[in-house]
Amino acid sequence: MKAYLPIFLIFITGFGGSFFLASPQADSCTANLNLKVAIPFDTTNLHCLSVWDAQGFILRYVETSTNIWSFILSTPETNSYIAMGFSASGGMVGSSAMVGWVASGGGSTGGIKQYFVGGTTANEVVADKGNIQIINNSTLITSQSSRIYMAFQLQTNQPPSRLIYAIGPNAFFPSPPSFALAQHRDRVSTTFNYDTGSFESENPSVNLKRSHGMLNILGWGILVIIGAIVARHFKEWDPFWFNFHASVQSLGFVLGVMGVITGLVLDYQLNLDVSIHEALGITILVLGCLQIMAFLARPHKESKVRKSWNLYHHTTGRILIVLAISNIFYGLHLGKEASEWRIGYGIVLVILFFIAVILETRLWSKS
Repeated sequence: MKAYLPIFLIFITGFGGSFFLASPQADSCTANLNLKVAIPFDTTNLHCLSVWDAQGFILRYVETSTNIWSFILSTPETNSYIAMGFSASGGMVGSSAMVGWVASGGGSTGGIKQYFVGGTTANEVVADKGNIQIINNSTLITSQSSRIYMAFQLQTNQPPSRLIYAIGPNAFFPSPPSFALAQHRDRVSTTFNYDTGSFESENPSVNLKRSHGMLNILGWGILVIIGAIVARHFKEWDPFWFNFHASVQSLGFVLGVMGVITGLVLDYQLNLDVSIHEALGITILVLGCLQIMAFLARPHKESKVRKSWNLYHHTTGRILIVLAISNIFYGLHLGKEASEWRIGYGIVLVILFFIAVILETRLWSKS
């Protein structure tokens, strides 16, 4: 389903050619460029910007001469294509893009083409077409020191200010005869000022990622735990404990389901390789559904099967909580969220843990 949506086309505009950095697997605007492969244009006086920190994209550019613009895009090896698109409106449809790729271990071999994004279907994304004028013999792509360098020149009074950067799906490279593109795994849109070198970024997946994280943290990772604590330690407050437990667990389940759904949408949009995280999320959802079913089939207190039901209900709930906490931290790691997220959730867990310990001590002292 994901494969037929190659709409992503975001072309990468790189800076001239391939250059070898003194420090392997790194590039920065403060590093000196050791060009191992000759760039087909002058690379002096390039302006340098980190244009996509999350993916390590660095752009160098300059107006080399009147109406001649030089670009060099540097990215980590992505095991996929990289792209930089030029858009008049900021949208992908109607944009023109430079797309480059170097297969793993391919050295300086690879490909670089202009694409025109005429629509949202595969046959509307056309190779060797576009509205930007590439100067003949100015393109180059190479891989050095675990980074890819894509270089090209445009002939224009000033390039469009709306730039879109993208990374293709893992292990996908355009191939003849059509050189068709598959949907990107991640992208970011920017509004760029060529005179000042300033830009504003808008990543359409960021809000969805954070919604996914917040829903799962609040639902599976906090409310379900609170509901379990109340059910274990406040049964003398009947029927308050039961009503509170059922309400909080139901709310946690609803939020958790929404979190799983946003995760599946995110996976579809970005073509992510997160099979373990996804499998854990679905397992947690199944356990949550089993708990809801168990609640609906809850036997009377005097029933002979009530003891077995309690054992099942408690065990399933504890497994759910352990898996949820583990998957939340794993998801924060995969999402490359700032450490503040992990620290913040960790603090909440510590508080809940100490509350549970205090209540457990009180329970044992009563016994």
